[in-house]
Amino acid sequence: MMNMPKTKGRGSLKKNVLLFSLLFFSLLLSGCGQEIKDPLNWKIEDFTFTNQENEQVGLADLKGEVWLADFVFTNCTTVCLPMMSNMTDLQGQLEKEGLDVKIVSFTADPAFDKPEVLKSYAENYGADLSSWHLLTGYSSETIDQFAIKNFQTIARKPEGQDQAMHGTSFFLVDKNGVVKKYYDGLRPPVEDIISDAKILAAEE
Repeated sequence: MMNMPKTKGRGSLKKNVLLFSLLFFSLLLSGCGQEIKDPLNWKIEDFTFTNQENEQVGLADLKGEVWLADFVFTNCTTVCLPMMSNMTDLQGQLEKEGLDVKIVSFTADPAFDKPEVLKSYAENYGADLSSWHLLTGYSSETIDQFAIKNFQTIARKPEGQDQAMHGTSFFLVDKNGVVKKYYDGLRPPVEDIISDAKILAAEE
């Protein structure tokens, strides 16, 4: 009678150790060898543009960083509003997850969107500008060709129009400057983006 509690305790302890071991190895395996599903693998060409602090920012500055890119402009009266709001919310979610993911927004209206205009615009959304570059300092023709060639989207302001045309996707870029995925910027799948960002962040 006196030995029964000890036997039961040992059995329970063994089961707990076994369960813990299985859990540990399953977590270890789940964190190893993960890859982005159906990656796009669009390599971004070298660039150097001007951010909201009037600083030069280029592909070399983003080397070793995981980043999200999009195309917006400050005079936009339609899709940019939800895109900026969604990206700001996403930035907060990424920070909560402990993920250091930079955000790069290219303006589709560089003639109007000077650095100070972009800075004020982002601040109105509560964006954390310590990890967000809003880029300008190029011609409309340059950004149009850049968007098509590197992101397979448009960023074009027709002559005589006050509204630019641009895609509404969020693009996830790896540490080597390669576009891996894109997502709907109007209804972003936050969990998927965070999951994919974790995979890229873990890569060497």
